[in-house]
Amino acid sequence: MCGIAGRILASPGRVGRELVELMDAQEHRGADSTGFAIYGVPRDTGYILRGMGFDKSRLDEEMAQFRDILKEHGSDYLEEPVFVTDHNPHYCVRMVIKDPRDVAGWIFDADKLAGHFEVQSCGRSLEIIKDVGGSVDVADKHGVRDMIGTHGLGHARLATESSVLPNASHPFWARPFSDVAIVHNGQITDYFTWRERLMRKGYRFLTENDSELIAVWVSDQIKQGLTMEEALKKSIPSIDGVFTYMIARPEGIGFAKDRFAMKPLVVIEQDGELAAATEEQAVRRVFPGECDVINYDGPSLTGIWTVGNRRMAA
Repeated sequence: MCGIAGRILASPGRVGRELVELMDAQEHRGADSTGFAIYGVPRDTGYILRGMGFDKSRLDEEMAQFRDILKEHGSDYLEEPVFVTDHNPHYCVRMVIKDPRDVAGWIFDADKLAGHFEVQSCGRSLEIIKDVGGSVDVADKHGVRDMIGTHGLGHARLATESSVLPNASHPFWARPFSDVAIVHNGQITDYFTWRERLMRKGYRFLTENDSELIAVWVSDQIKQGLTMEEALKKSIPSIDGVFTYMIARPEGIGFAKDRFAMKPLVVIEQDGELAAATEEQAVRRVFPGECDVINYDGPSLTGIWTVGNRRMAA
């Protein structure tokens, strides 16, 4: 019973504020944790990182270890890290780093710290912010409303099979593919089968949340040569379960629904902008005037919504 949302603006604006509205309207679908994936204006060089440590008493030690790994890969801070803490034992951090020599190689080594510290997103424009609690609490803690961008995703989580931990919440980054994020409502029944196959190909998973798997599965298909549209369509017969998911890249947002159409998705498109959500009353928070709602209620549906008519490239 999770709630998902996507938002596209015609030009860069306070997309964080809009996503908070979409998720506040759906908080009854799950307030164990809330998350946002924000796509800002892309950087020409350098990567924006969002990360989380699980014991703030070890913050200095863990950041020293993390910085050593950065330097081993020819990188370092371009901006000093900004930390967010509260009464919870975990801490969150935002940093901007110089381009590593090889992003996949660097994240493989950085993930050796994953028992204590996790990189939760890496991108030229993507920032994933997620934490325990409802949308308003997470937004207030992390300043989500003030984040500027062109598009993004939101998620309200009701934990069913994996832990109520901030790192197990959505959105998920498609590790190690930069600038790819996913939100998902549903359940993947052949999760462990696909996880094992992808791990044999060298991919690493830091949680047992099935949504993390979908993000990597789609990105791997694109790496093999499929377009985003082809990968979305292939996921429906290939992945078993009931699901509606949205996957975002710098060019826009794609979605796919399973063969049974069990999980709803409604959309309003107007004047080059878009709002998508699990429930109609959420999208009408963003578009309160008279406008048509598209109800994607059929089985095996896929689609791509682009930002400013950009092509969603492979």
